[in-house]
Amino acid sequence: MTAATKSGRACICSLFLLGALGTPCALHAQSASDEIAEDVADEVESLSTQELEPLESSDEFRASAPMTEMTDFGVAWPDMSEVADTETASSRAAAAIGTEQRYSVTLRGIDNLDAADEIRSQFDALSVLKENDGDTAVVAQINRRADIDRDLLNELLRSHGYYDAGVAAIVSGEAGGERIEVVFEIDAGPLYRFDSVELPGLAAAGERTDELRAQFPVEVDDPVDATAVTAAETNLAAELGNRGYPFAEVSEERVVIDHANRVASLTVPVETGGERNYGEIRVTEGEDEIFGADHVATIARFEPGELYSTMMVEDLRRALIQTGLVSRVELTPVENADPLLVDLAVAMQPAPPRTISGQLGYSTGEGARVEVGWEHRNLIRPEGAIRLRGILGTDEQFASASFRRSNFLARDQVLTAQLFAGNTNRDAFDARTAGLTFGIERISNQLWQKRWVWSAGLELIASDERDVVGMAGLRARETFLIGAIPLSLGYDGTTDLLNPTDGFRLSAFVSPELSLQDGTFAYARVQIDGSVYLQLMDSTVLAGRVRLGAIPGASTNNIAPSRRFYAGGGGSVRGYGYQSIGPRDANNDPIGGRSLVELALEARYRFGSFGIVPFIDAGAIYTDLYPDFSDLRFGAGLGVRYYSSFGPIRLDVGTPINPQPGDPVIAIYISLGQAF
Repeated sequence: MTAATKSGRACICSLFLLGALGTPCALHAQSASDEIAEDVADEVESLSTQELEPLESSDEFRASAPMTEMTDFGVAWPDMSEVADTETASSRAAAAIGTEQRYSVTLRGIDNLDAADEIRSQFDALSVLKENDGDTAVVAQINRRADIDRDLLNELLRSHGYYDAGVAAIVSGEAGGERIEVVFEIDAGPLYRFDSVELPGLAAAGERTDELRAQFPVEVDDPVDATAVTAAETNLAAELGNRGYPFAEVSEERVVIDHANRVASLTVPVETGGERNYGEIRVTEGEDEIFGADHVATIARFEPGELYSTMMVEDLRRALIQTGLVSRVELTPVENADPLLVDLAVAMQPAPPRTISGQLGYSTGEGARVEVGWEHRNLIRPEGAIRLRGILGTDEQFASASFRRSNFLARDQVLTAQLFAGNTNRDAFDARTAGLTFGIERISNQLWQKRWVWSAGLELIASDERDVVGMAGLRARETFLIGAIPLSLGYDGTTDLLNPTDGFRLSAFVSPELSLQDGTFAYARVQIDGSVYLQLMDSTVLAGRVRLGAIPGASTNNIAPSRRFYAGGGGSVRGYGYQSIGPRDANNDPIGGRSLVELALEARYRFGSFGIVPFIDAGAIYTDLYPDFSDLRFGAGLGVRYYSSFGPIRLDVGTPINPQPGDPVIAIYISLGQAF
């Protein structure tokens, strides 16, 4: 083979290999020149061993003599000018191939597949090329990534039933150019389908077999889709546990592919373990016992004899953690002597039962304040918490000792008692108060948001309060002895406790009260609250609120100032000071009233973890029994929301539209949760 022949083949081979990479053949011209140089060296060495006759002086060898054709020694002499040009191109290309460049990735050939969107999504999540998308890379790195992603696409296609798929990775674009393009040409081929789906062992469920089979939604003629099979297995295992089979096991699937007929058979072995009802709750006893089996049974949302449900067991686990007394809990189904029952073994690790808390704050309506608290959440078992609380502020001083028994007689039912004394100095009233309160309530929480909640209580209060006497606005102190029975009932049909996006809420509060102050007066404080939420778009919720209140049975002057209605502030009419709306005395201080009305409307627009909320509020206080909706005070503003993992944090800035003398220009409110 001559050097020319070798050179030609070398260049053709190099062109074939590098053409797919979009790299010019000139990259390998240097290696061809090296081959030629080796052949020439061999020929010269051969000639040097021969004896040559001395050459006589001749014009042939004069520098000025014309050149004659070179003797043919059987060597294909290269054109040195071409070699020089090739070496220059090779150097440029070699430099270019080591240059980092950006690249783009395209999938072609899957747009018509039913699983196209899912394949693209999975590829984007797992692709090495996509992981580094936007970064620069040399051609060799891009090719290695393309090889990995080609194998990934083959796996994804097979997982969706395309077992005859072919994928070619084409890397194109000139080296040194602005961008390299990576194109995956995909020929998915035919879609394989199941010709049989078997769940051996499921028939042991007897008459519930069909019900349980429906929980495995993979049928004959369905595509051979690994994702669908895995999801069906997970669903069947969960539903077996939720439908009375605590010891059920769903084994790994077996899939047999028939390439000749392009079908597959699926077998998923199932062990039901027998249907069971709840038996006893067993609590592991020890020195660190938090509470016993009876109290765990009170918290549980199931009764002995009911059909076993894994979902209810998980709910119990979360509820035990939520008590704040348990740091870790294990709930394990165990055999009962009765083969139709299953007991639940509960092992709990205690959490620290004591809490010390502190708070610093300042607001224009309530002044500066420091609050401290100490709580032991299991001092009186089970879940009997004792709490000491104190407030020292410019406008308020307060001290209390309270008892709280959580999960009293029923889940999320709370018994409370409190002994307190305090001094409050507001623009609206000044009161030195001591009292004793009792209450029982059914509460709602994020773990179990209830449709219906209620509360009932008893209050015994002695209060020495400043009030305005006569038209001159003279101030005098009066002592009130008050007994009250506060009652409330609420309905919650919303989608979320802290951030509702749909539905409505409605609640009613009534507190019959008896007041002893220069005689005995009986009256009732009545208040109705309603709010509605309408999702206009995925990102926008329109929310509205109304509050109405009235105090029948006594005149304003006979009602203790601390028991009257007030409006204004962050939870009332934004833009105004705390309790500042309504009739005022000669000193321009609010005096409260017997009836109130509050209205609010806001648009909650969310983008990512943040949101903006334009709002308008309105409200008024009246000394008459019923609100007549006259002399409404309006406030408007803009809020910002940060949607944290535990609920929205809000910052609202409002301004009064038709202020009274002394009202602020703007007011700022910060709190957890939406305004309503």
